[in-house]
Amino acid sequence: MLFELSIKNFAIIEDLKVQFTKGLNLITGETGSGKSIIIEALGMILGGRGTKDSIRTGNDKAILQATFLIEDISRIKPILYEYGIDIDKDGLLIISREISINHPTISRINGRPVTLNILNKISSHLVDIFAQNEHQSLLNISNHRKLIDSFGDKDFNNLQKMIKEAYEKYIEIKKEFDNMAMDSNQREREIDLLKFQINEIDNACLNDEDEEDIENEFNKLNNIKEISLGLGEIIESLNSSNYDNNTVIDYINRNVSILSDLVKFDQGLKEYLQKMQDISYELQDLNSELNHYMGRMDIDEERLYILNERLNLINKLKKKYGNSIKEIIRYRESMNENLQKLLNHENEVQKLKAKIEHDEKLIYELAHNLSQYRKSISLSLEKKIAKELEDLSMNDVIFKVNIVESNNLSSEGIDQVEFLISTNSGEELKSLSRIVSGGEMSRIMLGFKSILAKYDGIPTLVFDEIDTGISGRTAQVVGEKIYEISKSHQVILISHLPQIAALADSHYVISKSVNEKHKVTANVLKLTDQERIYELGRLLGGFNVTDTTLKHAQEMLEMSKIIKE
Repeated sequence: MLFELSIKNFAIIEDLKVQFTKGLNLITGETGSGKSIIIEALGMILGGRGTKDSIRTGNDKAILQATFLIEDISRIKPILYEYGIDIDKDGLLIISREISINHPTISRINGRPVTLNILNKISSHLVDIFAQNEHQSLLNISNHRKLIDSFGDKDFNNLQKMIKEAYEKYIEIKKEFDNMAMDSNQREREIDLLKFQINEIDNACLNDEDEEDIENEFNKLNNIKEISLGLGEIIESLNSSNYDNNTVIDYINRNVSILSDLVKFDQGLKEYLQKMQDISYELQDLNSELNHYMGRMDIDEERLYILNERLNLINKLKKKYGNSIKEIIRYRESMNENLQKLLNHENEVQKLKAKIEHDEKLIYELAHNLSQYRKSISLSLEKKIAKELEDLSMNDVIFKVNIVESNNLSSEGIDQVEFLISTNSGEELKSLSRIVSGGEMSRIMLGFKSILAKYDGIPTLVFDEIDTGISGRTAQVVGEKIYEISKSHQVILISHLPQIAALADSHYVISKSVNEKHKVTANVLKLTDQERIYELGRLLGGFNVTDTTLKHAQEMLEMSKIIKE
């Protein structure tokens, strides 16, 4: 559940912190007090696009943070593990976003920076926000199929995945077919280019292992003077003599002779004698080998030229075909495959055509199966929606899901889905978008949410003024439906209706004030039982809160206790 929400320098909010509880959390406040800003901030925390315009005037950044208490860690742990995010045994998950004027928005989960894509994937398991604009999503026919699909089980989802993957491959093959269907002149030009590129690589006679050897030999020949000077200096140091005409090797041999005499008196020096003798032999061998190596060093200008040309050719090919000889060879193999396809053009075209026909038939079969699934889901959904709407005092409403199989194949199948409704007895079914009022739409969407909440396992549901367009008895039944949902989910609700407010487990009021800097800011207060009476009175009577309205408010709270028992 959402345990705490912290908002700093966002819109009109300077610094606001609120802790929510289980059950039904209700937020009220006068128009313009900042109620919807709280939902907007929460939406941004959960992955909404952060805009610099939302930063409070006079500040360079806004900081938003939500702390979640995950009661069933096993449900969300797999997706956290997938993205390398740890969660402690207490189940605390902290999501924060920092929106800056001068820098990109930074998103973190438990202190770890995450991309917006990862944030959206994880937050979708935590909170479902129903804002006022979702009324419009229900009116949009293109969203009806998505809503039906959201009720699908694991088998349905697997079939959807199969169709999507098959359709993507089908589109790729169609693209390849379209590319193959080029005119003959274009095909000949492509063949000539591929032949030229293949010949250019073949004429270079490349193999994987020779590039390093060529570079080593070239570096040696190109720097032979420096090598000769260096070796000469070493050899001279080994063989030059000082004022007593002794070389380095002579001194070592003299030391060998001295140690040989001393060993006669002290056997403990025998080990050092052996080491000194080894040094003498090594120096003599080294001196001989260096002289021999240096004697074989000649500047071969012709060989140097050949190696230089070879390296230039390899580098030229690397610029055109790959960063290494291996990549060039792989590129050559790829070009040869393309060349063979072009040379066998008609045969390849027929193969692709047959493949397209085969895959298209397969996808249509899968799509037809998916359509049957959708129709089955729709029948079940119609019954459930009817029950929900009956609970919401819409007894005469008939809700129907109309599914038509079309010839337009897509990654989602072949179905055109539209919600139809009759709101009065005897009326014919018409498109949902043409007939319902705002109050009816609120209840229909609440019906959808009530059913979805039983399937999706999302622990926190947020409703932003779902009670738009309703009042009286209808408001009461909507409130009771929301309260029923809050028994199994945490619900956070913005409302202006006293019938719903009376059913809250926790009641918060948003208000505006002017701070010491003469700037407007929003504040939140969790109400006591006595404060709730006055706030309900305000919702009932507006600015004129009388003893009568307060008494009515008290009665509503008492009645809500009975309903909740």
